[in-house]
Amino acid sequence: MKLHSDSFEHRGVLPVRYAAGKPDADGYGFADNRNPHLSWTDVPAGTQSFVLWVVDTDVPTRPEMAGVPDIEIPLRQARTEFTHWIVVDIDAATREIVEAAHCNGVTAKGKAPSAVGPGNGKQGLNDYTGWFATDPDMAGDWHGYDGAFPPPNDQREHRYFFRLFALDVPSLNLPERYTADQALRAMRGHILAEDAIYATFSLHPKLHKAL
Repeated sequence: MKLHSDSFEHRGVLPVRYAAGKPDADGYGFADNRNPHLSWTDVPAGTQSFVLWVVDTDVPTRPEMAGVPDIEIPLRQARTEFTHWIVVDIDAATREIVEAAHCNGVTAKGKAPSAVGPGNGKQGLNDYTGWFATDPDMAGDWHGYDGAFPPPNDQREHRYFFRLFALDVPSLNLPERYTADQALRAMRGHILAEDAIYATFSLHPKLHKAL
């Protein structure tokens, strides 16, 4: 199976229109937050559904340092994952996701869980759900795609992986309010093939590239 995007080059820089955050006159604010285009070929025989997982693998493990003036998050700080999009039960006939078809702008408190995902897939919670949990203006269940907004004081350029899995079952039978961890556990033993591409993004003044 081969995954491709017209929106960014594999191992290149993610254009800011697909990010949730960008530099602005006040420092940093919300960006266009459009889901990028994706397409795939060479699907294995017996595929009954797809799962899409978009994950930042370079998230600092000390969130209290994020955005703090006069503090730099060092390269060597331990890192963890942050899910930006998880979609299960994507129809087996699907071969493309259109740019901005499932996200075009930041929705305070998160998009409605009823929003249909690519190929009639079921969109789970992304990790902005936890990030904004204590913010009364933003707290809610963040379903579907929401793009990159790495800490602007992080010295590490973040990698955003777009991972596609072909499964031998039509549905993972997950509840409406599910997480990437639940999806990954349910997928075990059902993966026929997978592929991944990634793009990099940073808001650090020394690393940010405006595309």
